[in-house]
Amino acid sequence: SHIQATILCSKKVGLQIRTRSGGHDAEGLSYTSQVPFVIVDLRNMHSVKIDIRSQTAWVEAGATLGEVYYWINEKNENLSFPGGYCPTVGVGGHFSGGGYGALMRNYGLAADNIIDAHLVNVDGKVLDRKSMGEDLFWAIRGGGGENFGIIAAWKIRLVAVPSRATIFSVKRNMEIHGLVKLFNKWQNIAYKYDKDLLLMTHFITRNIIDNQGKNKTTVHGYFSCIFHGGVDSLVNLMNKSFPELGIKKTDCKELSWIDTTIFYSGVVNYNTTNFQKEILLDRSAGQKVAFSIKLDYVKKPIPETAIVKILEKLYEEDVGAGMYV
Repeated sequence: SHIQATILCSKKVGLQIRTRSGGHDAEGLSYTSQVPFVIVDLRNMHSVKIDIRSQTAWVEAGATLGEVYYWINEKNENLSFPGGYCPTVGVGGHFSGGGYGALMRNYGLAADNIIDAHLVNVDGKVLDRKSMGEDLFWAIRGGGGENFGIIAAWKIRLVAVPSRATIFSVKRNMEIHGLVKLFNKWQNIAYKYDKDLLLMTHFITRNIIDNQGKNKTTVHGYFSCIFHGGVDSLVNLMNKSFPELGIKKTDCKELSWIDTTIFYSGVVNYNTTNFQKEILLDRSAGQKVAFSIKLDYVKKPIPETAIVKILEKLYEEDVGAGMYV
C-alpha cells in the first residue's frame, strides 16, 4: 500500500521516483537524481518464503542475495539459486538487470529462473505475470525493474547444487608477455569446459617492493574456479587442459556449496577456513570502496595485441584498477 500511495502521489505532484533495493548501483541511480524525487526504499520488504515441495520461493524485492542463499540453504543444502556473488546486492536490481553468477553455465542467469512477479504499475495496480502479460514479464527480467513500475516481489525457481564443490583462487605475477599468454589460453579454453566448471580471471594493479627496495606498480593476474566435483578430478583436468596455470592440490579447497558462496562473496578473507553462513545476512559486510566501472561484451576472443594494450593501460592507472572477465 505504501508503494501504491507513493506512485499515485508522485504522479499527482510531478515527482520522479527512485527505487532502492540493496543500494548497490555503482552510479547511485537508485538514490540520486538531477530533478526533485522521492525514494522508495524496499529494505524492510525482505522476506524469503520457500516452498521446498515445488522448489520455488517468493522473494520480496528488498531482500539481498545473501538472504536468499541463506534461507534456501536453511531449508535444503542441495538447493540454491543462480544469482551473483556479492551477498549485499539487492535482488531488485540484480534480478531485473539479468543477474550473472556462479551457476550461469548450468542454469542461465537469475532472470531465466524467475517465474512470476508482483509489479505495481503507474496507475497503482498490482500485476502478476498473468495480468501484466508475457511482453512486460519478459521486459522486467533484464530490462531494469524501475523502467516499467515498481516490483514488490519475485517468484523464483530453485535449482539443484552439489553437496560439495571444489574451488581455487590463485595469483600469477609475471611480466606482460606471460600474463597475455595465460589470458589468451583462458579465453580460448574456458568456454569449452563442461558446465560443471566455471573458470574466471581478472587483472588488478598492485604496489610491490622491488629488489632495490623501491615501490613498483605491477599487474597481478588472478584465476579462480568453482567445480562441481572433487579436488583430484579438478587438478587432473586443469593439468591436462591448462598446464600453464600450474594448479596443485594445495591451491584447492573442497567446501560445501554454501561455503563456496561465502568464499567468493568478498566479505571474508581468502585464507579463512571457518565459514559462518550468518554473515550472508549482514547487509554491512564487506569492504566499503568507491569505484567506477564500465562493462562490455565480446563475441570472439580478444586479439593478443589488444590484450597487451589493455595491460599496458592498467600500468598507467592507479593501484586497484583492474579488468574483470
